[in-house]
Amino acid sequence: MLNKIIAWSLKSRWIVIAAGVLLLVLGGREISGLAVDVFPDITAPQVVILTEAPGMSPQEVEALVSFPIESSINGAANVTAVRSSSAIGLSIVTVTFSYGTNIYVARQLVSEKLQVALAQLPPGVQPPVMGPISSRMGEIMMVAMSSTTTSPMDLRTLADWTVRTRLLSVPGVSQVIVLGGDRKQYQVLV
Repeated sequence: MLNKIIAWSLKSRWIVIAAGVLLLVLGGREISGLAVDVFPDITAPQVVILTEAPGMSPQEVEALVSFPIESSINGAANVTAVRSSSAIGLSIVTVTFSYGTNIYVARQLVSEKLQVALAQLPPGVQPPVMGPISSRMGEIMMVAMSSTTTSPMDLRTLADWTVRTRLLSVPGVSQVIVLGGDRKQYQVLV
């Protein structure tokens, strides 16, 4: 049987070459239309909770801010892991859900649980905020601004109104949080 196919292919080589070229062209057309990602996102859905706690040390942030948020989130449905990172004046709690969980349902669950945690937070702590929908494949960068000639208040104002808005306009940047410095305030005293 195989000998007959080889013999026919040798006799009809132009048909075999034409069929090969046709398959090559059709295959190339199919490949160019495939929606293939070079690095597919195979991570589980996650929600990041950011809480600013001005003037608190990392130990205070962990004990007074991160721990109550973690405790309230732990009982939510489909939660597989809760991790936190506490820095000077900032708590970052990452809640990971099981594969297949709808990210919007996950965010709704976290939002409901945050209302419980809000009552346990000390005064002066900003209300917790959920980060934008992003993947674990993303990257977090910390950038510092310093100057010997510009005051901390002017640096903070520059960071809030110029640097932050320009960074948010860069494609792929989902959030920019400004920490530190003196925040400018306008007060009306009667």
